[in-house]
Amino acid sequence: MTRVWIALSVLGLAIAPAAADDVSFKDKTITMIVASPSGGGTDTSGRLIAPLLASHLPGKPTVIVRNIPGAQGITAMNYFVRQVAPDGLTATMASSTIADPLLFRRSQSQYDPTTFFTVGGVGRGGTTLVIRKDAKDRLRGGGAPLIMGALGGVPRSGMLMTAWGIEHLGWNVRWVTGYRGTNELMLALERGEIDMTSTANLFEIQKLLDTGKVEFLTQSGTLRRGQISPRPDFGSAPIFASLMQGKIKDPIIQQAFDYWSSMTSIDKWVALPPKTPEAIVKSYREAYLAAFTDPSFAALGKKISEDFEPVAYDDIDFLVAKLAAIQPQSIAYISTMLRKQGIQSE
Repeated sequence: MTRVWIALSVLGLAIAPAAADDVSFKDKTITMIVASPSGGGTDTSGRLIAPLLASHLPGKPTVIVRNIPGAQGITAMNYFVRQVAPDGLTATMASSTIADPLLFRRSQSQYDPTTFFTVGGVGRGGTTLVIRKDAKDRLRGGGAPLIMGALGGVPRSGMLMTAWGIEHLGWNVRWVTGYRGTNELMLALERGEIDMTSTANLFEIQKLLDTGKVEFLTQSGTLRRGQISPRPDFGSAPIFASLMQGKIKDPIIQQAFDYWSSMTSIDKWVALPPKTPEAIVKSYREAYLAAFTDPSFAALGKKISEDFEPVAYDDIDFLVAKLAAIQPQSIAYISTMLRKQGIQSE
């Protein structure tokens, strides 16, 4: 956390001078739009972070959260770009889904996330693959395939490290999907019913780590000041991108990997609508920096995750732009790869 805030302090200097003196939200109400129903991770993040952010804006406005669910976020984002005035009185707490070209390239979508003014983001430091120690010797062959346990029918983003490992690192693994929750996965891992799984929450895996039955295999890492950095909680587990270096020769497949890694890195992010004046954008970015150096941030973060870190706005901008440049055939490769491994992703 300290290293991140050293970087963000530099970021704060980079956006000096301070927002124009005439920017004030005194006696105003700011609306934070969330493109999902109440109760989810993005909604929880918005409701916890929005008041802290508002308390550091000039004039200390009040803040309300407005949920606009529908069409996986398209309904809210269309409203955000078509009907919201760029006066600083409306922001959005967006998620990785909003930056996904599979969503914003749909015919009913009227928004382009690259035109948003990013204020800053938050993330959990990436995810990890954990493996039973008594199965690790079989990972690269020499016995029955390891069993990778996954939630639902299609593996979540962090779990796709296993798919890339099977396809490009020669991992000896087969999938078992359909687990209803993380607790079920942890119990299956403890009993030896599965050999591997993925999680972003250290709390969920700590008991098994303490028994010595499992260890970290690899981690996705997270983008910090333009570099993929490891999460200290995951010990010396290598960053997965480093394992993949030199393994992909086809540019289409490489772009597919870039799509996956970018979607894994981007989490929750606050943004203002297109055409917001520069002075207002500066005031928000400075308020963001102040908010997340506020001691209240640590307490808020613990309500969401054991590892909850600020992400600089330019890192979010980099990820959004990278995702927007991904070609459809590269995204389609991931589905092809999963089908080859016995998972119907569509």
